[in-house]
Amino acid sequence: MPQPDAALLFAAGFGTRMRPLTDTLPKPLVRVAGRPLFDHALALVRDTGVGTVVANTHYHAARMAEHLAAANVLESHEATILDTGGGLKAALPLLSGDAVLTLNTDAVWTGPNPVAALLDAWDPKRMDGLMMLIPRESAVGHKGRGDFIPDSEGRLTYGPGLVYSGLQIVKTDPFRACTETVFSMHAIWKQMLHDNALFGIAHAGGWCDVGYPEAISLAETMLSDAHV
Repeated sequence: MPQPDAALLFAAGFGTRMRPLTDTLPKPLVRVAGRPLFDHALALVRDTGVGTVVANTHYHAARMAEHLAAANVLESHEATILDTGGGLKAALPLLSGDAVLTLNTDAVWTGPNPVAALLDAWDPKRMDGLMMLIPRESAVGHKGRGDFIPDSEGRLTYGPGLVYSGLQIVKTDPFRACTETVFSMHAIWKQMLHDNALFGIAHAGGWCDVGYPEAISLAETMLSDAHV
């Protein structure tokens, strides 16, 4: 199985935590260091040469559609919110291959390109999914205790260890097989964990969760410090 050559960028959510900025625009278009969050994420994917890039839309869809068209990104519009798993399932007709990249658009990164690192580590003979994880000390702006604990080979279990970054590679068959329309990514992860087929690696640089307005300055400071 070749490396994934398609990516889905999640851009449909309401951005509730980012209000009042998201009262009038979708969260992916909130600017950090002079660029929309979406463009920070897109640059990471485009830098790797991934051939097909899709984004899902719902909230302020017209604004997002205009931005996607200018960036030559395909749109998977959701008339109703489908959650993360359902959003990926709905986008599958636009995505090629047996595995795809998915990336949240509410974070910024420093250090080595995490998309490239994930592609390099992908081993479909062992893995149904591979996540990019963040050590808690490197998770700027994140308030959680961590999400996954890797074993010595990188296999994951749920627990307060590393933080899920919103970047992963997943095989598409489990999404095609799901009979639900609206469902969380956790429903697919649960089966992968049961099969000992969900893996993770740790990002070697910085990451900032830009989920609320105060995090914008944190992200801009992180980016500025990385260029000193």
